[in-house]
Amino acid sequence: MSATPERVAELQERLAAVHARIDAACAATGRPRDEVRLVVVTKYFPRSDLDALVGLGVRDVAESRAQEATAKLAEGDGPPPGVRTHFVGQIQSNKAGEIARLADVVHSLDRAKVVRALARGAQAAGREVTGLVQVDLEGSDAGRGGAQPQDVPALADLVVESGLHLGGVMAVAPRGADPAPAFARLAELAAQVRAEHPGAVMISAGMSGDLEQAVAHGATHLRVGSAILGDRQSHR
Repeated sequence: MSATPERVAELQERLAAVHARIDAACAATGRPRDEVRLVVVTKYFPRSDLDALVGLGVRDVAESRAQEATAKLAEGDGPPPGVRTHFVGQIQSNKAGEIARLADVVHSLDRAKVVRALARGAQAAGREVTGLVQVDLEGSDAGRGGAQPQDVPALADLVVESGLHLGGVMAVAPRGADPAPAFARLAELAAQVRAEHPGAVMISAGMSGDLEQAVAHGATHLRVGSAILGDRQSHR
């Protein structure tokens, strides 16, 4: 089933507005626009929206729940051609194999057990999977995941040793606080990881409400959902 013309027009307008925000953020900080990629998070929205976004030029899409991602991608006989699939949610080790079969990039590696399980899944599927170490920048909200900052270098080493491709680091800004200090801290950690692993250049940070601050602090990948797709609650 395809998205209605009205829905496609809505997505096109919202997508253009987000691109304009990214353009302005890059211009304000003197960063080349091609340093920043938009990853559209399609969680809770149907395959028809994903296909419409691809038709509008989106090439990076993300999910955060393994079961939903598997069902949505299977509905269309796999990811659309030329599209890079990302997984941005918390990972249960027993779902890691499933995630390894569908995701090109996994943003939420925060424990050794998960790294090893994802690596086994990637090997079994014969796929090269890129992993990012998720950093806990608030230290109290365990529900959002993330490794403690002091544990990030060792976890990054393990990602490489396990056979996954180390992409870099990821974080979610603390709730109810200025995101800038958190993103600045993430940039410092990213530099530490790059010092040991020069290819780990990805910094996944910034969502609908704080993408400008993320761009200002070096984010290379922005995870944007509601600003493009609308309120998820009505689609649950």
